[in-house]
This record gives sequence, structure tokens and C-alpha cells, in this order.
Amino acid sequence: MKVNFTETVLRDANQSLIATRMPFEAFEPILKTMDKAGYYSLECWGGATFDSCLRYLNEDPWERLRKIRKACPNTKLQMLLRGQNLLGYKHYPDDVVRLFIKKSVENGIDIIRIFDALNDVRNIQVAVDETLKNGAHASGTICYTLSPIHNLENYVKLAKEIEALGVQSICVKDMAGIMSPKEGYELVKALKENVKVPVVVHTHSTTGLGFMTLLKCVEAGADVIDSSISCFSGGTSQPATETLVYALKQLGYEVPVDEKICKEINDFFKPVRAKALESGLLNPVVMGTQTDALIYQIPGGMLSNLVAQLTAQNKLDKLDEVLLETPRVREDLGFPPLVTPMSQMVGVQATANVLAGERYKNISKEVKSYIKGEYGKAPGKVSEELQKLVLGDEKPVTCRFADTLEPGVEAARAALGDRATCDEDVLSYIAFPAQAEKFFDAREAKKKNTFTYAIKKVD
Repeated sequence: MKVNFTETVLRDANQSLIATRMPFEAFEPILKTMDKAGYYSLECWGGATFDSCLRYLNEDPWERLRKIRKACPNTKLQMLLRGQNLLGYKHYPDDVVRLFIKKSVENGIDIIRIFDALNDVRNIQVAVDETLKNGAHASGTICYTLSPIHNLENYVKLAKEIEALGVQSICVKDMAGIMSPKEGYELVKALKENVKVPVVVHTHSTTGLGFMTLLKCVEAGADVIDSSISCFSGGTSQPATETLVYALKQLGYEVPVDEKICKEINDFFKPVRAKALESGLLNPVVMGTQTDALIYQIPGGMLSNLVAQLTAQNKLDKLDEVLLETPRVREDLGFPPLVTPMSQMVGVQATANVLAGERYKNISKEVKSYIKGEYGKAPGKVSEELQKLVLGDEKPVTCRFADTLEPGVEAARAALGDRATCDEDVLSYIAFPAQAEKFFDAREAKKKNTFTYAIKKVD
């Protein structure tokens, strides 16, 4: 049996360990080598990379993608897309979603892994449709979580609904690393028996289960697994590529990844990691094992955000109370999977409840929008008391929320005027207006400075 590997160091691994702060120049020299490693795909875009490029790295995310594409002509490039949320934290109109996907494919993306934080299939159908129209691979995604309403039967039903959209693969996305070897084996086995498309498994090492879970998923028939080159693996990142390649080859699986090239890649990234450790960008804590996630089901990135929030308010001593409050808030909201943007919403609300000393004294804008139905259908029943607090006599949205939104592309073009040089600029502005405008200003200033320097040199 053949097992393929998706390498995550260019996106999820560095997002999980160093908050997506790896600039393009840090990994550019190794890209051509990575292209020869035999990976099924390189996950290199989407998720938080877009925001981070504009907000922190002063990079055009589209140009970054084009450069990776040029350096890696032989390997599929993959991105993570939050369905109707794209790469942001709210739902966008369909015309925006379609243009974003069209441009993503034009700029080099081959595989789009599409998920919805609530597993509401309505919120991925337009993204899947447009991905297929543009000739790219649509990987429909199940956000894995544990709750009284999330079980094997429901996951199989969800997978069938996703497959019916025409996706070319089904991905199980275990963002918190809480899927056990037993659960992983049973879920993949059930999916292989009930859907015809390949099954992909994504997990994290957060709880220490990652290696065992991926091994059992492969035994159950998983076609592709996600991993990270070893020096950027472990902790809140993925299990190590080289370890899995070694173990699976020894067990008799056909693995097309070249171990010698993996060593070159890992040797290259070791100084990158050392620099991140030295600067404090990489906190050794996130490289450890956090078994509390098995109790609270809190992803590693969400845990670090809770710590940061409390530290900023000198309330870190309240962390244990917030950890206890988080699953209560999640239950009140109908057990949403703790993945972006739901993980942030639940965490912020749990923190607010604890610090106020009263539950729901202050309800965040995002939680109100969620209860109003603006993120989709809640997986379970939302607390009636909370609904009354937010809605009063108002009725929640029951249709697909994007159907209520006005088109957004032309309005954004008009707002930007000649500041936008292409559709990619317009999409950057729609996704992150303030950050995009700041980037455009810096880009223009750089052009003027370069032009002035050129004139002086001629003179």
C-alpha cells in the first residue's frame, strides 16, 4: 500500500510553533530541494499566512505564492481555506469567494483544503464548486472534535454529504491533536468503506497522540498524511516527517519520500529554528506535550492565545478557571469544533466570563453574530438562556448566511481606485483592509524611493 505525505513546514508547522512569522527569504534557498523530495504536496499558503504576510512580514502574499510556485514546478502546492470565511474571520459574499479561489489557482495553488468551522456543508459548497471549475483539487474537510453529538455515524454522514459536492478527497482535520489511535482507526476505516475518494489525515502532536494516531490511520487505509520536517515538528506542530517515513517503510508501506533529501531539508531548517529560539519567537513550551488538551479539548494555538490574553491583563493566575469555563461555553454554544474562528470566539468569551466574575455579563460581538446564525448552523442546541440574552424576540438566520450578503468585489474596487494594481490587491483589501492599505502605502513609498534613487544615479 502506498502512503503519501503532505509537508507542512511552510504553513501549519511554522504557524503552530512560531505564529507564521517565517519570511519567504528564510526558506527560499531550500525550495528547489523540497521540490525533489517526493512529497504529495507542500502546504504553503492559506490559514494565517495571508494575514501574517501583510500584518507582520511586509510581504505580498500573492507574490510569495508565485515565488514558491516558480521554485517548485514538480510538486503540488496546497492551501487551507476556511470555506465562506476564506482566510478571514467572517463570511464573505459569493463573488468574493469565487474570485479569491480563481486567483489562488492562477497564482499557483493545486489543492485547496476547504473546511467550515461548524461542519456546515452549506458554507463550503461555493468554494468547492469554484475550485472544481478552475481545475484544482478540492479536498473537503471534516473538523474533528469530541462531544455528545459528534460520533462515528455523524462523521460518515457528513463525509457523504461532502463527497456529493464533487470533492476529490476527504480530509479529517484534527486541529487539537485529540483523536486517539482507536478513534482514528475506526473513523478512517468507516470512511474508506463509505466514500470512494482518497482519505487524508491531519493531526497535531499537542497531546502526544500524533504518531500513534497516524500509524493506526495508515493501517486503516489513509491515503495521505500530514507531517512536518523534524526540527519544526512536535508540540503544537505535526509529527515528524522523517520518523514516519522511516517507520512506514520498515513496515512495508510504499512511501515515495526520499529520506536523504529530507535530511538536507531538516539541516537547512535547523538554523532557522535556532534563530527563532534565540529571539524568543519560538517558545520551548509549545514544543512540549500538553495532555490537558485531552481534558479541555483546547488546541495548542488556542491555549497560547488564552495565556497571552491573561498575561496582558496580569490575570494569568485565572488560567485554570478559564480552562474550566471553556468547555462550558462550548456546550452553551452547541458544541462547535474548536477551530478558527470558533476557537478564538469560545476562548475570548470564557476569559470574559471569568474576569467579569459573572457568566455572559459581557458577550462578544462575534458570539452574538454566531447566535444570530451568521456563521452557520450550530452543531448542537444553543443554550436557550443565551439565545434570549442575545436575540430577545429576534429570529436567528436559518438560511445560508452568504445568501443575505451583497456582492463585494466591485465595491472594493471602487473604494481602492488606482491604489489597486490588480484583482489580487482588491482581494487582499477585502480580507484585511487596514493591513492591506498599510502594505500598499509601504509599497508605493518604496517605488518612489527607488525611482528617486535611479534618477540621482543617472544625474
